[in-house]
Amino acid sequence: MPFTLPLGESEISVSLPDCDVTVAEPPGGEPVDPREAAEAAVADSQGPELARLADPDDIVTIVVTDVTRATPDDVLVDVLLGELERAGVAREQVTVLIGLGLHRPMTDAEIEAGLGDHADLTINHDPEETVAVGTVDDCPVEVHERVADADLVVSTGMVEPHQYAGFSGGAKTVAIGAGSESLIRYTHGPEMLARDGVRLGRVENNPFREAVDRAGDEIGLDFCLNVTHGPSGILDASAGQPRAVVTDLAAAGREALSVPVSEEYDAVVAGVGAPKDANLYQATRAATYVALGARDPLRSGGRIVLPATLPEGAGEGTGERRFYDRLREAESADRLYQEMREGYEPGAQRAFVVARTLLDHDVYVTNSDHPAVVEDCLMHARESVADAVDPGSSVLVVPDALDTLLVDGATR
Repeated sequence: MPFTLPLGESEISVSLPDCDVTVAEPPGGEPVDPREAAEAAVADSQGPELARLADPDDIVTIVVTDVTRATPDDVLVDVLLGELERAGVAREQVTVLIGLGLHRPMTDAEIEAGLGDHADLTINHDPEETVAVGTVDDCPVEVHERVADADLVVSTGMVEPHQYAGFSGGAKTVAIGAGSESLIRYTHGPEMLARDGVRLGRVENNPFREAVDRAGDEIGLDFCLNVTHGPSGILDASAGQPRAVVTDLAAAGREALSVPVSEEYDAVVAGVGAPKDANLYQATRAATYVALGARDPLRSGGRIVLPATLPEGAGEGTGERRFYDRLREAESADRLYQEMREGYEPGAQRAFVVARTLLDHDVYVTNSDHPAVVEDCLMHARESVADAVDPGSSVLVVPDALDTLLVDGATR
């Protein structure tokens, strides 16, 4: 039977007639209207209401996600501005800051598409325009000056599975997205990533998550409005205190996205789709989510197949370039992994976890605009999914690999 996979903004139909194919479909949950969910969350917030936190003369900065997250920021910002207006805060007192981290700046067209009527309030984060506001474990916490100088700091976010934070969202949008290289270097370094509890899908007792949350405290994040999503769309929203919001939405996400796996497979075909398949840096998340999650479904030597368009090649931001350079210059995955265990530049952590994945599994990227970039990075390029899977293979298809949590047996 053919199956469908996302590819960019579209889909492809794939047939593997000579293979034994199993499709991993998470429960998914029922989609909600993002505006209605956001308004309900703000009206019933976790902690003080935003309107009570704001004073009419406040200078406000709202930190939002960038193009790598499918967050309905136009809707969320609109709801937040409405609540601020109710408190007497004029629109011109608000800056919307795009939390880029070390990703590339968003273009004017992308800002228009992502923020709609509020694009005129919006600026890109620049990690060179940060000031120190505190420390976490002796690591300087630095944040964009528009955040540091604000009387009230608010954020949006997408609470979705994250390789290190367990689930993203909450304080991460501000601490990492609007921060400098210092915190990224600390939280994404090999020592942190090797610690117990730093793993996909885990929020409680996760040292990475705890460090980001404490950085949010140092920054003074007052209120966040986050959503979570599944294959069917936006599933829920929560607002208020960042830790409570993440806990709330991560529970909803786990319930909607977990799939029990009890067998081992020769290959996993992992769907990505837009916006994450814009570049190799983001698309490889699907491979590492499969191999380094709670349950690796592959036999030893099994392969991971990623259909991804990659219009940006390896990626255009500082982190993406460091990722590409590390993989391109490596003699082998094993050599690279051993070298990077001694340390690496912020942003290069994706090369580290990709190298860890490649120790056990080959990764094939298909349908891309830049097969040479894939081959440069210790991975294999093929024209189609069928070309990347050996006949007779047992295959697990994960149509939405970034929104699927593979877990042991019947455990959810």
